[in-house]
Amino acid sequence: MKLAKLGDGPEIFHTIQGEGVSAGCPAVFVRSSLCNLHCVWCDTDHTWNFEGTPWKHEKDETPGYAKHRKQDVIIEMTPAEIAERVVAFGCPRVVLTGGEPLLQEDEFLGVIDAVRATRPDCVFEVETNGTKLPSPGFAAAVNQFNVSPKLGNSGMEESLRIQPAALAWFAESPKAWFKFVVASPADLAEIQSLRTRFSVPAARVLLMPEGRTAAELDRNATILAELCRDLGFRFCDRLHVRLWGDKRGV
Repeated sequence: MKLAKLGDGPEIFHTIQGEGVSAGCPAVFVRSSLCNLHCVWCDTDHTWNFEGTPWKHEKDETPGYAKHRKQDVIIEMTPAEIAERVVAFGCPRVVLTGGEPLLQEDEFLGVIDAVRATRPDCVFEVETNGTKLPSPGFAAAVNQFNVSPKLGNSGMEESLRIQPAALAWFAESPKAWFKFVVASPADLAEIQSLRTRFSVPAARVLLMPEGRTAAELDRNATILAELCRDLGFRFCDRLHVRLWGDKRGV
């Protein structure tokens, strides 16, 4: 299967979960490559913004930035090899992220099975954009889905980023939490529309400010916190950004 490459190896690392309802928990992250979306503010664009693709990214105007060569950012590994690396950290929480992990659902199910053969107590989170419907077997194996539907601020057409059948399934799942990346308070109307359309309980909604630095996060943090207080949502910070900045593998 295809994972994001970090240095000479895969982007598998031991850290703390920086976002969502598990924020602050020690976790092993496994970052898959490939994504079916292309958000203009994506902070993991090395998983999809490859040479020859037409997608735009906000870093395009940054001196020295260029689209990625696939051979530089993708590494192939088997589920058994991935599981061996995960187990070696001795951590009982694993976050499958990306890219979009559900593009390689069968292979990740193999990773889960292999890890649990050694660590049956291991908890698995999956970070997904909510456009892919998980299979029954995968859904049963995963403990928590961190669903991040993309808003208009992502720069994509709604037909690409909103898949009704998948979002309706996640909205009905007790394992799913909905995390919205908010670029400005004006995004709230779209969030409320999606929440109403798919009957997402307010208690399972998290609002997270968009940003790669503490200063960017703080731009809307206070306003979002107040909205969460008043509307019954959860406020979601980005602890890893505050601790380590826009750095990969930590």
